[in-house]
Amino acid sequence: MKDFRDGDRVINYNEKLLDIKDKQSRGQVDALVSLLADAIGADKLVLKASKLGALDLLRSDSLEERALGLKKIVYGNPTLDSLPQKEELPLIIKELQDRIADIIARQRAEEELEQKITEKMQQRHEQYIEEITREVLKKSGGPENAQTLKRLAILERENQKKLSRNILEMLRPGSIQEIVGQERGVRALISKIASPFPQHVLIFGPPGVGKTTAARLALEEAKKLKHSPFGKDAPFVEVNGASLRWDPREATNPLLGSVHDPIYQGARREFADSGVPEPKLGLVSEANGGVLFIDEIGDMDPQLLNKLIKVLEDKRVNFSSSYYDPHDPRIPQYIKKLFEEGAPADFILIGATTRDPHELNPALRSRCAEIYFDPLTPEDIKSVVENAAVKLGVSLEPGVPDIICRYTVEGRKAVSILADAYGYSLYRSGYDGKNGSNGVIITSEDVYEVVRSSRLVPIAKYLGKDSSEIGKALGLGIYNFVGRVLEIEAVAFDARKPGKGRMHFNETAGSMTKDSVFNAAAVIRQITNKELTDFDIYVNIVGGARVDGPSAGVAILLAMLSAITKVPVKQSVAVTGEISIGGKIKPVGGIIEKIYGAKMSGMETVLIPSENKAEVPPGLMGIQVIPVKTIEDVLKHACEKKTAKMRDFYGSY
Repeated sequence: MKDFRDGDRVINYNEKLLDIKDKQSRGQVDALVSLLADAIGADKLVLKASKLGALDLLRSDSLEERALGLKKIVYGNPTLDSLPQKEELPLIIKELQDRIADIIARQRAEEELEQKITEKMQQRHEQYIEEITREVLKKSGGPENAQTLKRLAILERENQKKLSRNILEMLRPGSIQEIVGQERGVRALISKIASPFPQHVLIFGPPGVGKTTAARLALEEAKKLKHSPFGKDAPFVEVNGASLRWDPREATNPLLGSVHDPIYQGARREFADSGVPEPKLGLVSEANGGVLFIDEIGDMDPQLLNKLIKVLEDKRVNFSSSYYDPHDPRIPQYIKKLFEEGAPADFILIGATTRDPHELNPALRSRCAEIYFDPLTPEDIKSVVENAAVKLGVSLEPGVPDIICRYTVEGRKAVSILADAYGYSLYRSGYDGKNGSNGVIITSEDVYEVVRSSRLVPIAKYLGKDSSEIGKALGLGIYNFVGRVLEIEAVAFDARKPGKGRMHFNETAGSMTKDSVFNAAAVIRQITNKELTDFDIYVNIVGGARVDGPSAGVAILLAMLSAITKVPVKQSVAVTGEISIGGKIKPVGGIIEKIYGAKMSGMETVLIPSENKAEVPPGLMGIQVIPVKTIEDVLKHACEKKTAKMRDFYGSY
């Protein structure tokens, strides 16, 4: 055994080792006591030690007694009296470490659980307080206080402030008889919806001619008839197709209706809290039993329009939701009925559009009767202005209706111009409002003031003349159901080299113009025996107007033929029709609009294809309409008679 020398004292190795272990054990016991005090608290530790008779043991200088006292506290057993031996201390300390670790772990778990329980109880308490508050408010008459009542009073006071009615609303026709220039269209509309078996209807026509007003008044007329399927309370629901916006996910659809699922914004709280989906009915259900009028139906979203067509077939709107459970007892009966049977949507659709028919969905057109409203003539515009003046109670200076009809072909715009001139008249005369509108006179200068301030331009050029011109013919076109006169001019020069001539025309007029030019060239060669390659020919449509169809073919032929032969063309005659390479005049569309457009431009005569004769409106005044079959018929009416040049080129027809 090795010895250690400490000054004059010799220390045995085993004694030194035991002394180290003793210090280590004391440190461990002290650490365990400190850890236990931190875990349960020093005060609780002292109190517990006193109850178990371990307080004196813990304060003892003997390591064995301190270990025994700690053991009593950890195990909670006051009957433990035997002191441990020194060699047993490491094992006892290990047991105490494990036991204290369990105590601390359990205590922390209990603290976390207690915290969660406290939070949950706080939530329940807040919910309970909220429910009690709602119940108290409900019993006490609502969530009103001094501030809310003050704001309510302000709102009610503001509601009492009313300006006069919108003048355009006041001047809107109030009966079928007041709709000017659409007698045929209105009669056709009423006959289609007032039948015991009413039809869906599409109304085509230019803007401002009374399509919306006619639809509204037609329903009122239909309600008066005994055989009509519409009841006295049949609704008229109006919406603009261009402004209809919807969500392809069906979260919202103001036209057809949608389902507000609990997770989406918009669901009612009582349904959101219980997880019940709620269907929201759309305009088609609101119009059930009446008329759904869609203005500008040609501008509707194509996918939404297809969905509408399905509703027209089924007469119901079906709803679906992954949140719907038919066995859920919390679902109200009306919601269950909507999901299982759908919402009723049995209505008559009246759609209005300013688009061309070919631009609309063919499936929609096949399900609807089609009605065309005529463009308003100058006489119609004058009638609109005079009727509006009567409603306003004002006098018109002579010439005022003529000025207004020069700047618009829309009834709505004519009324708007008159209303603006009415305001100028009141301002100019210092009107005080004491005698109503009596005595107010709208002058020509008032109207011209509106024209200048609104930068209005004449709606049509006055092109009709009693003279004739070489190389110029007047054709007819149509844009947005409004007819207009096309000035077509041509010049011809001898080619620099015979047989090397070329034809030139403005490409902006469109591909149909190119086809018409070449068809005209073929006909000219047949009737003149002239080679067009001996000429440089220039064809121009004045103003760069685009021609979408072949209806300008006859006018192009006239201009080219006149340029080559130097035979003048009458400037009081307008022509329309497609020219075939055999010289035949083929039918075209938009005859009524073109005739009205020619009349507005001062034409005396209109030449139309003979196959379009049945489309000429009856009762035309101030213009002559002549059907033609061949180019020879056109030349008889459009060119100067029996000149030497004509005999040379056309013979004696």
